[in-house]
Amino acid sequence: MHSSPIRFGTDGWRAVIGEGYTFDNVARVALATARWLHARSPAPRAVVGYDTRFEGAAFARHAARVLAGQGVEVILAHEFTATPAISWATRAYDCTAGVVLTASHNPPAWNGFKLKAPFGGPALPAQVAEVEALIPGADVLPAALAPEDSPLVRVHDIKADYLAMMRRTIDVGSIRAAGLRVVHDAMYGAGQGLIAELLGHDRVIPVRGTLNPGFGGVPPEPIERNLAELPGIVTREACDAGIANDGDADRIGMVDERGRFVDSHRLLALLLQYLVEERGLSGEVVKTFSTTDMLDRMAAEFGLGLHVTPIGFKYVCELFLDRDILVGGEESGGIAVKGHLPERDGVYIGLLVLEMLARRGRTLSSLVDELFERFGRHAYWRDDVHTTDDRMAVALDVLRNRGGLRTVAGESVDRVETLDGFKHRTASGWVLVRPSGTEPVLRIYAEAPTDEAARALVEDATRQLGL
Repeated sequence: MHSSPIRFGTDGWRAVIGEGYTFDNVARVALATARWLHARSPAPRAVVGYDTRFEGAAFARHAARVLAGQGVEVILAHEFTATPAISWATRAYDCTAGVVLTASHNPPAWNGFKLKAPFGGPALPAQVAEVEALIPGADVLPAALAPEDSPLVRVHDIKADYLAMMRRTIDVGSIRAAGLRVVHDAMYGAGQGLIAELLGHDRVIPVRGTLNPGFGGVPPEPIERNLAELPGIVTREACDAGIANDGDADRIGMVDERGRFVDSHRLLALLLQYLVEERGLSGEVVKTFSTTDMLDRMAAEFGLGLHVTPIGFKYVCELFLDRDILVGGEESGGIAVKGHLPERDGVYIGLLVLEMLARRGRTLSSLVDELFERFGRHAYWRDDVHTTDDRMAVALDVLRNRGGLRTVAGESVDRVETLDGFKHRTASGWVLVRPSGTEPVLRIYAEAPTDEAARALVEDATRQLGL
């Protein structure tokens, strides 16, 4: 039995399947969740879902039986289901909480345990801390399991309800009337089939839309280097866009009709412009510490307030609950907008971009080019440095002790911001160094006027830190 303490990171607890991620450890977290639910409601109810990872259904059933064994009513997804669908169901079904057995975009060897709150978004940091404090030690006897046929566990088609909601909130008719055709790269994840169900199978070309718990050997994260085949398929099939979602479909990356990658920075900016100028909406903007400065320029031009949070969508979610937020998100593909959920939803955001193309009668590439002409070109680069814990600790100590790097890629560092990691600002851009909150990786991000300049910032920071 794995005896190390279980800790929640940036977005839930995650561990390697068969090592830290075992049925016993899932039971420990589920037991803590049950105790927390009882403290919040005299008749707690939870919705439980899972993605396409190895033994995902078995882990989900096990968690459901632990919850039911503690007297919690459970609505269990009848098959793998996108995380935002579980978030939506938590709110729509009036549940005390939601649970998703997923490791999101992590490599295939990993799985995890995400908590969702009654408002339809990630559990807030204080709530997660309460659950974490209730996790029993590994020496505690296993939690009692409800029988397989327990009346407290009801299997339900959550996916069908989620799709019905999407038909009510997205202008699917306009997308179809515009004749738009798209490629949907589900990356073998839980979003497979959803866009085709909404737009029609005649309008959607599926890619990596089958069950493959190994994800084809590629981490299911919709960033450019993981989407090598998508641009060619989009251009060869003369499609208007490509949409890629991560393993649990809460993140998004896109490809325009020319085969150019459109990252979440540009999607956030496009949606902000669309919601303000086309839909006539207002509100504030929230972004995480590693997200584009283009949003700062746009918020200033539109007269909107801007908030910057630590990395992790839970911080974005907090502001959605407390403020009138129009659009918010993070560089890793998580985006939320006013009128939907205070939650990342990669499928919804992809469809909203298609709605934008349909209503504006424009191509995605022309809209991105127009954005750069109006607000300046912003290029982005990120590297995930897999290294040893010791070398990572040395690199971070160097940054702490020196107060950051003095120069990077030939430019002087004007200041170092430490909201989450070490963000070095130069005259033309910035480079951020921070440890991942979900896996043993040091992430290095940069923004500059050109791709080459952004990459040079990342490479020089990596070199200086001896990684």
